[in-house]
This record gives sequence, structure tokens and C-alpha cells, in this order.
Amino acid sequence: MRLTALVQDGRHTSTRLYLVRHGRVADGHTHRYHGNNDIGLSFEGVRQLERLAEQLKETPLAAVYASDRTRARQGAEILCRGRRLWPEPVPEFREIHFGVWEGLSFGEIAERYPEELAERLRDPANYRIPGGESLMDVRTRVVPKLAEILARHQGQAVALVAHAGVNRVLLCDALGLPLTHLFRLEQNYGCLNIIDYLPDFTVVRLINGGVNGIY
Repeated sequence: MRLTALVQDGRHTSTRLYLVRHGRVADGHTHRYHGNNDIGLSFEGVRQLERLAEQLKETPLAAVYASDRTRARQGAEILCRGRRLWPEPVPEFREIHFGVWEGLSFGEIAERYPEELAERLRDPANYRIPGGESLMDVRTRVVPKLAEILARHQGQAVALVAHAGVNRVLLCDALGLPLTHLFRLEQNYGCLNIIDYLPDFTVVRLINGGVNGIY
């Protein structure tokens, strides 16, 4: 099914989540691990969310939520344009805290923290980055908060603008996958995921889709 059909599908006997990753950040495309760093969107990142907002403009939304980091809040504000909505920032949806790795590239982490990186690669779900979090820590804060929001909006559709790590954790939960499979789920900048939460099970209708490319 094409994206346009997916986003306009009005069968909301379930509670539908439009799960978005924020757009490209303003770090000069250096591919750094920002985590809790509060960095804004680049011009390209703004355009990515504007294109997605155009795609979703006819889609009814009961609410728009976001991580409280600037890059996610900016994206949520773009999705709210033309609606009688204002995004609600939620600290629990922040990206994983990378601790001593914050702001570093993968190459810099490998050079400065080779043993720690090897341990994380061996046990990505449970390894806690020094001064930061493990993926299980992220799951412990994001899954209950999403459940609270879904209960608040039962039978409606809501959007959440968050981060690659957070989105992957939520997708693993929806798919019943262990977190060891998390990095099998791509999350490009500005991508859209669609998840329907029914009373007895969950249907993931779209992963890493959007108008910014065919993923």
C-alpha cells in the first residue's frame, strides 16, 4: 500500500501512532552521537519535516508529542502547522544518553573507548555507556510513557516526533523483537513509522517510510 493510502486510512478502531524521527541536525553532517545534546535542525532537516507535514496534512491527529530536545520539538511544531494543536514535549522520549560518548563520532569512540565499544557491541541491550544509559534503560522509560499516552487517546491517532534510538526501541516493542535486533531497523532522518495498537495485538503498517525517499 502506498504511503498516501496508509496515512489517509481512516480505520481507527485501533489507536494509531505516527512515529517520526526528527530531521537532519545542524552538525555539518559529521554523524556524531548527540543523544541528550540539545542541537537544532539543519535547513535540510526543516525541509524534511515540512515535506512530511504536507503528506500528513489531511490526516486527523488528536495530539502531537515530542521529545523535549530542540530537534524533535522543532519537527513537532512543523507537524502542528495549520492544526489547532501545539506539541507537548515529553522528557521520557529523549534519545539514549550516550554519557562520555556524547558529541563524538563512531571513529572517535572506537579510538578513545575501544574496550567499552566492544562490550556494547557484545551486549547492546544491557551495556550501560559510562555516564549514560543502556537500551534497556531507554525501554524502561519510553514504553510505559507511550502506553500512558495511548490510553489517553484510545481510538484516536497521535503523532510522536522522537529519535532513532527511541523509535527503534518502540518498534521492537511493537514487533515483539528483543532489543538485540534493534539495529536491524533503519530510521532515516525525517522518516515515518505507522503503528496500530489494537486491544489484543499490534500491527506495524510502515517502517522508515516517508516522502524523503523510498526506504
